[in-house]
Amino acid sequence: MKLLVVDDSSTMRRIIKNTLARIGHKDVLEAENGKDAWNLMQENSDIDILITDWNMPEMNGLELVKKVRAESKYEDLPIIMVTTEGGKKEVITALKAGVNNYIVKPFTPQVLKEKLEDVL
Repeated sequence: MKLLVVDDSSTMRRIIKNTLARIGHKDVLEAENGKDAWNLMQENSDIDILITDWNMPEMNGLELVKKVRAESKYEDLPIIMVTTEGGKKEVITALKAGVNNYIVKPFTPQVLKEKLEDVL
């Protein structure tokens, strides 16, 4: 299973990658913004799960989610948003855009594991 982790913070990408590795997911690509993630998705058609931050330069996570959902080949791709945006309004906005699950930073490895299992 191939996962794509998108976050402009290299530290946060490393934390998520390390957590995923501990629960058995070693095939992880990473991007620092939505634009880079979209390009990676065009080069790697076998991405099984997208984990994205909301607030990033060039193309934010919400724009990425909308772009991904606009493509029929990605309509069933599980998307988890990991962000500091924890307000009810933001969660609803993300879910309406097509996010399958939502994690508010900071989070524990257990929360990431549970949210990942939920979308699989």
